[in-house]
Parts: sequence; structure tokens; C-alpha cells
Amino acid sequence: MNLDPEVFLKRQGIRRLLKALDAKQGTTRFVGGAVRDLLLDVPHEDLDLATTLIPADVIARLESKGIKAVPTGIDHGTITAVSSGTVVEVTTLRSDVSTDGRRATVAFTDDWQKDAGRRDFTINALYADPYSGELFDFFGGLEDLKSRTVRFIGEPLQRIAEDHLRILRYFRFHARYGHGDPDPHALESCVARANDLMALSRERIADELLKLLALDDPTTTVRLMHDRGIFTPALPEIEQVSRLESLVATELAAHIAPDSLRRLAALLPPDPGVAENVAARLKLSNKAKKRLASAAERSLGKGPRALAYRIGTDGAIDRLLLAGQAEDAAAMIGWKAPRMPIGGGDLIARGVAEGPDVARTLRRIEDAWEAAGFPKGKEFELLVAEALA
Repeated sequence: MNLDPEVFLKRQGIRRLLKALDAKQGTTRFVGGAVRDLLLDVPHEDLDLATTLIPADVIARLESKGIKAVPTGIDHGTITAVSSGTVVEVTTLRSDVSTDGRRATVAFTDDWQKDAGRRDFTINALYADPYSGELFDFFGGLEDLKSRTVRFIGEPLQRIAEDHLRILRYFRFHARYGHGDPDPHALESCVARANDLMALSRERIADELLKLLALDDPTTTVRLMHDRGIFTPALPEIEQVSRLESLVATELAAHIAPDSLRRLAALLPPDPGVAENVAARLKLSNKAKKRLASAAERSLGKGPRALAYRIGTDGAIDRLLLAGQAEDAAAMIGWKAPRMPIGGGDLIARGVAEGPDVARTLRRIEDAWEAAGFPKGKEFELLVAEALA
């Protein structure tokens, strides 16, 4: 079985890059996600190359051809190549020397099977010749692709011990690529080692969790993770998968794209304090922290537009979707809050004494304006007249 390499070769700068690496001599192959997704006929933007060339040789060859080489992960053999604007990760074949669940020490090799053997899942350990499209499959990844089975390479407990993040990666890959029940041996190994997640940085956990929640419909997998205690060590606050199921259905009805932060809010209690604590623990940005806390508030105020006026359109859409109001949420897409057509200086000009009275009067006008649906012209002037009366 071969794939059509032209899909990759037609990208700007790829032929130039392969020539620099002497790929026609068998030094370099496409690997991983791009190969997997091309075989599944699903889009994949990132392109990775595996090579027998050592990192210093890779850098020298690229730079000699005017290709930018960035040593983004040189300790692990990874060079980021920028060829005519196309970004490709080029990684030297490697095998693990030692691992502690968070990081690995590697040795470079020219053995393709050893390199494949250190990868996580069989469907991620597929290589393709960049010119002929010939596939190289050392661990049954092609059969697993056909059956849509996500399976660890070798013994799952050992692979998890090498990198604890593989627990979360397993469930994410099952949610995206798997059909039916997960591989029993893999599932039980993930359950048995769930406490290992505590050893990981919270940033890595957040990144993997948000990738899972961004999938079209991760609910079945998230429920499985919840029921089997995967979240308990690192995120015990996750309690209501049924709210996530409702949200996914509402997003679909509203024709609004999945959003991982909104979906995380659905999994958490409707408590801004809890949401803020979770966001802080996951080391989310201040912007994400505020959004998660706002979504946890759940209050809908005096209607969709009034809500959007007070907390912003994006925040209003979050709350409306979480409340199951698909039609109202859809109606808010693209809505921009109007600006109140009067200010403090205008009130002073109309006779309001400078000082606290200006702020109090503006607040009364704004509340009435909002409640009336943000009228303009004569209707607005009537509201002002009533406030000044």
C-alpha cells in the first residue's frame, strides 16, 4: 500500500527541503500525523520529517541551501526548517536512553524501527517515502487505522511510565480517531496510572485537555474518562458531563463552532470562584481565566442584548449556549454593543450639577436605555427627559 506523496510535494519549498536533505538516497521520510491523516483522508496542516542525518548535519545542509534552520528541540534531535515559507519539523531518528514520565534523554540512531518503537501509538508510527509514497509500518498501524483502533506500541504501562501525558493523549486520539470501545488493555493501563498525571506541569495538562474539548464531539470519551476517574487526580472539580453533552448539542443547533474554554466551563460547577481556581491551577492566561469565570456565572440578565452590552458579545454567547438557548446565541453572532448617545458633559450642559449627580443620572439613563432595547433619536430623548424630570 502506498500513498500519493504529491499531496506533500506540492507544498511550497518541500522539494527544495528534501533535496537539501538528500532524501532520494533514503535519508528522510514523512512521518506521523501527516501520513496518518492522509491515509484517512482528513486535513492535516503540520508536516514532519524523520531523518537518519544527525542534527548538526541537518542544520549545515539546510543553511547551505538558504533554508532557515531553527534548533527548536535540538537536544531531542528536532530542527524547525522554514523553506520558502513552509514550516516543517525535521527530527533525527532516536531511541530513549532514560525517561522519568516528564522528559526523556535520547540517543540518535539510524534504525527506523527503533525510532518507531519509541513513539506512542501505532497509527502515529507510520513513515512514507517522500518520492515513491511507499509506506513503512513496523507495528501494525495500518490495520489499526482500518479498524479505527488507537493502540499503544508495546506495553501500555511502560509507554505511560515514559511520558505520563500519554494518558490524556490516548483519550484524545480515541475521541478523534477511534470507533467503538477503546482497546481494553490501553484503557485499564490509563486508569491504573491516572495518578501519574499529578507529576506533569499543569500547562501540559491544560494543553492536552483543551485539544480534546475542541474536537467536534468528545462527549462519549469525556464521560468515559470521568466515570473511570481519569480527571480525579488533577481536576476533581469536573463533575457534570451531562452539561457538556447539552452544550455540544446547543452549539450544533446554533451552528456555532466548538470552543474548548466554553466546554471546560460546562464541565465545572456554576461557580466563578471554582472556575478561577481551576484556571489558575491550569496556568491559563488572564483573559481565559476571566472568560471561564464569566461563563460560570450563568446569569442571563434582562435578555441577550442587554447581557452582551454588560459582559461582551462573546461572553453572552457562552452563557446563552450553556443555558441551552441556541437561537438567542446564534442571533448574537456579529452583534456589536451600541454606545450610549449621551455623556456627562451633555448632562452638565442640560443643567445637572457637577459631581455625584452626573454619575447617578447617567446610570439611570443607561439602565432605562438598556431595558428599552437601546433606542435612538426621539425615543432616547424621552428616556433622558424622564431621567432629568
